[in-house]
Amino acid sequence: MASSNSFITTLFLIVAFSSINLTLGTRHLLQTTQPNLPNIPTLPNPTLLPPLPSIQPLPQGNNVPQLPIIPSLSQPTTLPPFPSIPIIPITLPTLPNFPSIPTTIPSIPFFSPPPSTTSP
Repeated sequence: MASSNSFITTLFLIVAFSSINLTLGTRHLLQTTQPNLPNIPTLPNPTLLPPLPSIQPLPQGNNVPQLPIIPSLSQPTTLPPFPSIPIIPITLPTLPNFPSIPTTIPSIPFFSPPPSTTSP
């Protein structure tokens, strides 16, 4: 049993060290040289911006039109009657009689022990 434990431990160490060599090799393969990027051309400096368009002046004083007059509505003197609420019955209906569930286990004659042939 001890020899199989040492064999398994040795096999595990061999696999672990071989995977370290593989990872170092793949890392070396993944390190590629960066491609040369083209130079970004310089942009010309902007000159002065064109002038902003002039804004029309807002109307002043008498040039503003008046608001329309809202007509007044007459207030109703009587309110319509509320709808009648249906009357809910107060008494609850009676529940039907359910049969009671038996709580004792009935005795089954062929499961009982056979009668004794000798008396004590």
